[in-house]
Amino acid sequence: MTAHALPAPLVSAPQLLAAMAGGLAPVIVDCSFELADTGAGLRAFAQGHVPGAVYAHLDEDLSGPKTGRNGRHPLPTREAWSATLGRLGIGPATPVVVYDGQGGMYAARAWWMLRWVGHQAVSVLDGGLAAWRESGGAIEAGEPPAPYPRIVPYPVDASLVRSIDADALLRSLGNVTLLDARAGDRFRGEVEPLDARAGHIPGARSRFFKDNLQPDGRFRSPQALRAAFEAFGAAPERVVHQCGSGVTACHNLLAMEVAGLSGSALYPGSWSEWSADPARPVATGG
Repeated sequence: MTAHALPAPLVSAPQLLAAMAGGLAPVIVDCSFELADTGAGLRAFAQGHVPGAVYAHLDEDLSGPKTGRNGRHPLPTREAWSATLGRLGIGPATPVVVYDGQGGMYAARAWWMLRWVGHQAVSVLDGGLAAWRESGGAIEAGEPPAPYPRIVPYPVDASLVRSIDADALLRSLGNVTLLDARAGDRFRGEVEPLDARAGHIPGARSRFFKDNLQPDGRFRSPQALRAAFEAFGAAPERVVHQCGSGVTACHNLLAMEVAGLSGSALYPGSWSEWSADPARPVATGG
């Protein structure tokens, strides 16, 4: 299988089935997770997953150490993430498909992180495990396979994506279009179940990540997504995405990529990092 044998950034379940039937199977990574029950994703994987899949845990694999001031899901170092990829059997040229059972909210984080180290041959399974089942894909039960014993050195290339830290974002407020992927009630500060303070970063605009999806859990058409994001009136390179902890913001980044609007940036620390510092400004309301 060549690095570009599967479409990116989204691959449909029939396309993946055809690739696997033709002996061109990529490494498939199940990223299913639940914030309220951090063991639920692994239990769901054991009950049923795409055959041959490996499992990536949001807290243990897709995040780095927390300091109390760097958010709930800080990025690991690129070197640590590269080592994790090696343990999953992923090398620099390995085709990868990521999925979850939650509408792509965790798979999008893995997709962005793979691109963060320069990995181009990565696709998100559109519709996730539900779409796989609906397309007649087989389901395999059991625990994840043992880590690969040999970790291939992973040359890090950060050229595919852009990110911004809290200090740079603070200086940029008013000069970028900041899109917040959280639900509207959290954005407005009416509720805050997870983080230190309620509200949003001043100047941010609400773009709930679930608005990227159709009722069946698949992404909306590129044309519909393009219209939705162009309505914010900013060129992609002037857009910064954030959410609660740098996870669902990647869903909006992925949606913009699907729409052909490449070049926007991620604020990985997001609201959980921003709100942890009482010196940073906060806004509420719509």
